[in-house]
Amino acid sequence: MAHPCRVLLIYPGFVPNTFWNYQATCELFGVRYPAAPLGLITVAAMLPQAWEVRLIDRNVEELHDEDILWADLVMTGGMINQQPDCLGVIDRCHTLGKPVAVGGPDVTSSPHLYRSADFQVLGEAEDIIKDFIAACERAGVFEAQKFQVDVTTTPMPRYDLLKFDRYFYICVQYSRGCPFTCEFCDIIELYGRVPRTKTNEQILAELDYLYRLGYRGHVDFVDDNLIGNKKAVKKFLPELKAWLQARDYPFEFSTEASINLADDDALLRMMTEANFFAVFVGIESPDPETLAATRKKQNTRRDIVASIHRIYGAGMFVTAGFIIGFDSERQSVADAMVQFIEDCAIPLAMVGLLYALPNTQLTRRLAKEGRLYQGHDVMRPDRSGDQCLLGINFEPKRPMRDILSDYRQILDNLYSPEAFAGRLRRLCDLLDRSNSRRRPPKGDIKLRSGAAEHFNRIINHLPEARTAFQETMRYCASTNPRALRFIVLMMGIYLHLGPLSRHVIATMDDRIAAQDTPRLLMPPAAQEAHAGAAF
Repeated sequence: MAHPCRVLLIYPGFVPNTFWNYQATCELFGVRYPAAPLGLITVAAMLPQAWEVRLIDRNVEELHDEDILWADLVMTGGMINQQPDCLGVIDRCHTLGKPVAVGGPDVTSSPHLYRSADFQVLGEAEDIIKDFIAACERAGVFEAQKFQVDVTTTPMPRYDLLKFDRYFYICVQYSRGCPFTCEFCDIIELYGRVPRTKTNEQILAELDYLYRLGYRGHVDFVDDNLIGNKKAVKKFLPELKAWLQARDYPFEFSTEASINLADDDALLRMMTEANFFAVFVGIESPDPETLAATRKKQNTRRDIVASIHRIYGAGMFVTAGFIIGFDSERQSVADAMVQFIEDCAIPLAMVGLLYALPNTQLTRRLAKEGRLYQGHDVMRPDRSGDQCLLGINFEPKRPMRDILSDYRQILDNLYSPEAFAGRLRRLCDLLDRSNSRRRPPKGDIKLRSGAAEHFNRIINHLPEARTAFQETMRYCASTNPRALRFIVLMMGIYLHLGPLSRHVIATMDDRIAAQDTPRLLMPPAAQEAHAGAAF
């Protein structure tokens, strides 16, 4: 290959039927997909300025042969839920005679699955991209030193490559890494336990670039724990507030944070004043023994229900993650988890089956114990979903049937229209938006239609939810009108979560039935699937 001057960045498609892939909601709000590809546009900014760069996001647009034929080099990669499409992209490019470089979390964790790529960029790209550029006339593997990248040197992402009107929100990243040691998590394996932050000037410059490009609306800080370095973030938030004030609040923010956020009243106030409206929290389980066993001890040191309510009291709503299938579960956990989520009043609860991600403490332990299923890190192209559908890729200690039955019961209880609407009403009582006197961001395309119009479209799509949602809409309008826009947003997300939960329940029914089928009567392929070799 001659030295490349034309590079095609291809963002692979995510597998369908996942919790976060809420395309029905996107259509309601006039966009095509939830999130824009921050990783690839950051890599684009690291390439020589003389190179011509194009971006194709397979989640929002078609990839044509002529796009590939245009390029001297294709760069692709992503997360495990993009694995089937990413491998397909590599094969397609090779068929057309084009070399492919692949990077991102999945190839970093499972490089053996990507041997067909001409180049592998493993780990964080900043410190090795020059080596890759210099050597890209020959195939090879370029592996970064773990956790060594100074993110203050990370260049401005190429936001100009994005078509803003296609996405529900745009992403920025302030920090990498998390100080905690959760056994099942791959973040500390990919980015380390010492959070590294960009400078305040650096992240504000990125926001200013988005602003100058004309973007308005929802911006997600994709940090896996925004408050991992509290000292740094407390210095940043007042500057972010001042930046917003000077521009009449063009953005509102969401992020992910650990539950100890609720312990710090000053930090909660700073985030609210900096226009954060939502935070994802990993709760995993209401059982302290399970939390301790999986090394999530930070969640054992506080009353989690009270902590969630304090975050609501600061004006931010909470989405949260929960997991079924831990070794410490000795009996049914369904009733306790449902009651806990109801007590917290968390409408958007991501409940999934435990999935042993590649290159984690959990996966290494299960490997030593001989409990990992064959192909545990392979996302088969004929299967769709995330841990909501594909979890328990190992031999569990509790009977598989009991785990799947628990999971089915939890989803059935949480995601009926009545149960979901009930949590929304309780959220109305808890979400204090009284200190938020700002209008929604002017120019946000998702707000061109008002809450009432969006609501009418939601209930037209979901007639089974009409009565419950109408009662909730009236209740919120009369008791907490400042929260109404966010309540309608969550109803819009139910357009996805309602049908998804029913699909997952049907899949669990099939898996439970497979557990009940005598294996001697099953053909070999079905026996393999029953044993879990293909999840």
